[in-house]
Amino acid sequence: MNLSAQLEAILFWKAEPVSFKKLASLLHTDIPTVKAGVQELEQNLKGRGLTLVQTDEEVMLGTAKELSPLIEQLTKEELTRDLGKAGLETLSIVLYQGPISRADIDYIRGVNSQFILRNLLIRGLVERIDNPKDARSFLYKTTLALLSHLGISKIEDLPEYTQVKQDIETFKQSTVPQTETTTAPDATIEE
Repeated sequence: MNLSAQLEAILFWKAEPVSFKKLASLLHTDIPTVKAGVQELEQNLKGRGLTLVQTDEEVMLGTAKELSPLIEQLTKEELTRDLGKAGLETLSIVLYQGPISRADIDYIRGVNSQFILRNLLIRGLVERIDNPKDARSFLYKTTLALLSHLGISKIEDLPEYTQVKQDIETFKQSTVPQTETTTAPDATIEE
């Protein structure tokens, strides 16, 4: 498979900006070769629904500017729909546990939360921040717009915030597997 196809696959899968340096590392090549592949991919995408969005250091897939009205319409439709039970559930987790990783949200909910989080991001209710403990992942936290919409000035003003946080911590501690360091009783081996 040629380099531009590999780049397209990586950018599609990542769905976020990727540095040229990271792409070079992933493809075991150098940055000039990656940039040449990006130029080829840019030419291959002409007249299609996708385009490349670039800075000097990063590149990502985006929608073609000619399709902006269609994407805007779809976004408006999505924003006018109710959040639904899954959206409210995820938002509550972020409110009471944030900043929190998607993996932790998925674990708490028991299902994949990628599309729910995307919806909450589009609506401006949560924001994604870098995870200081793991550069490969992000954390999600509430936005000031959400707090304003809820009529509270700080997260601690949420109903029963302190009690809910304590209950969650108690639950977490009770579900952590306890490793026992006891030794087995002496066994006699009969011959």
